[in-house]
Amino acid sequence: MSFTFKQGLFQFDFTDHHAILGVSLDAEFGEIRKRYMRVARRLHPDTSPFESETDKEFANQLLSKLVSPAYNKFSKESDRAELFVVLKNLSNTVSQQRSQIKFTTDAAKKIAKAGDYQNIYKETLKELSDREYESIDKTLDIIGEISELNLAYLLRKTGSGVVKPSPPPTPKPPSDSVKPTTIKPSTKNPLVEQACNRAKTLISNKNYVKAISELKGALKFEQNDSLCHALLGFCYFQQKQGTMAKIEVKKALSLNPQEPKALEVKKLLEQAATGNNKPSKTTGKKGTKSDKGGGLFGGIFGGNKK
Repeated sequence: MSFTFKQGLFQFDFTDHHAILGVSLDAEFGEIRKRYMRVARRLHPDTSPFESETDKEFANQLLSKLVSPAYNKFSKESDRAELFVVLKNLSNTVSQQRSQIKFTTDAAKKIAKAGDYQNIYKETLKELSDREYESIDKTLDIIGEISELNLAYLLRKTGSGVVKPSPPPTPKPPSDSVKPTTIKPSTKNPLVEQACNRAKTLISNKNYVKAISELKGALKFEQNDSLCHALLGFCYFQQKQGTMAKIEVKKALSLNPQEPKALEVKKLLEQAATGNNKPSKTTGKKGTKSDKGGGLFGGIFGGNKK
């Protein structure tokens, strides 16, 4: 698994190790080491507080692919000296391109024009770093925010002055002039596939709460997995959360208009809306679906057909 960032200092083909660890650009090594030990303890499989296997695996990926490599860049004095030189050269680069830099977060915009930018930087960074690895579904977004904060701070430190805020977005062309996009099938992430299989087992046992937890965890690895969204829609439907079910089904079909599970849940939602839930050959006298592959559950997971 690889993680890609396009915000802040990352956009200059630079890995912002400070943002990954949640430390300031001026941090001493002692502070960096203390921060690393705290984050590593939270993300390590043996000590992490996360309950679902998907969350534990994602935390472990964050530790091995992001946090530990970032710390390694500070652990040796020679590497720290090299990083200092790279940052110094980078400050010249961003200074030269300051007219093209556009900030998206309010904190970065504030640092870009505030008089007391140093205190604002420290306070905002502390608030973000406190949340950075608390809820790992927000971690990647927060790393991007911290890196943008670092970019604004670096610009001010180099004396480049105020950076202009982002201009308003360009109006989109009328919908009839937009060319249709072709949906390309994506390679299934094995971790996502495993999470979906676990969710199916939980659904078969009618444990929808844990199934939802597994599916949400899977979406941290791949946000655009249509099957995950379709299964979430089914879970919400079974919990009588119609609005949430519709949102997930709509998302699944936007990613793959032919997603079978999403189409089946959409049909169930339409039947529920019209009250068309008449007993069929696969239902009992009281309308309870059979557990032998037919009905609601069998339709969702492709039960045995007669």
